[in-house]
Amino acid sequence: MEKLRNLRKQRGYTQEYMSKIISTDVSNYSRKENDEVRIYDDEWEKLAAALDVPVEEIKEERATNVVHNDNSTFSDNSNSGNFYNQQFNVPDSVLENLQDYIKVLKEQIVALKDENERLKSK
Repeated sequence: MEKLRNLRKQRGYTQEYMSKIISTDVSNYSRKENDEVRIYDDEWEKLAAALDVPVEEIKEERATNVVHNDNSTFSDNSNSGNFYNQQFNVPDSVLENLQDYIKVLKEQIVALKDENERLKSK
């Protein structure tokens, strides 16, 4: 999000300052500014107000992530063709939710492994 980053720097604002504007942490704000995480409309409005510009002056649309799966495990040998080997346009919000869920699952795995080791040592 070049427009946002450039204007933030011109105004002398830090990412930390901007992260507080949208009530998030600095690392998440950084990912938003680097177009790794979506900036929602209400966040655009808050950022524009903080920078004293119209939303249209800083808002840039993200490209939708495209997921391509060539894993033959999912091959569909029916007459309808190979459904799983097509490209799918997956909304960014769905991908973000899945990434968040994966993070939670990984944390749970670590906790369960720790508990397993603790129980084994008894």
